[in-house]
Amino acid sequence: MKLLLISSSPRKAKSHTFLLAKEVLRGCNIKKTESEIIHLCDLKIEFCHHCEACHKKILACSIRDDVNWVLKKMLDADGIILASPNYINQVSGSMKTFFDRSSHFIHCKRLLDKYVTGVVSSGSGQDKNVLDYIEYYAHTCGAQYSGGVSSAAYAVKDKLEDAYQLGKKLVQDIKEKRVFADQMKIIKAGREHFKRIMQSRKDDWKKEYEFWQDKGWL
Repeated sequence: MKLLLISSSPRKAKSHTFLLAKEVLRGCNIKKTESEIIHLCDLKIEFCHHCEACHKKILACSIRDDVNWVLKKMLDADGIILASPNYINQVSGSMKTFFDRSSHFIHCKRLLDKYVTGVVSSGSGQDKNVLDYIEYYAHTCGAQYSGGVSSAAYAVKDKLEDAYQLGKKLVQDIKEKRVFADQMKIIKAGREHFKRIMQSRKDDWKKEYEFWQDKGWL
């Protein structure tokens, strides 16, 4: 089992966000589990140019930076922990920029059969909208959402047990290949939406169209 933690706090290991996320990862600690931590602030990730190269040729991009390296790590993982501070009721800019660069994952539901958890911290502790957005992102990419944990910065220590239990749940969901029926309805509806788009753009997005053909989704 492989787990990937992607954190977008510029304060890295000193951040309240990472303190919570690390506890989720600790809760995942079982035998035969590999884990990796990525801090987005260590990487070069530019804004999407909307060149559509990643749709014409899978995981191609006109921008030469670190995004594809991270995307391939996600493809190799069974469970993904997405951790971000809450800046004005949204994930941090670096996390949003990264999400924007993963549109191929949305078109082709590349995270199917994977599980995502969300971790958020903020000054206010009013983080539901941000966790909901992380769940939304997971579903658009095809992943099921095992849950999230959040906390006001001043109360993080009170949420460590919740974070630890979330990690245990994430691992259990992966081991059992748990199916959340309501979530799968959302994921399947999203795939039907993109099926129509793929059929209309098949001459423009040839490699993604071929991907859909290979999957038997058309």
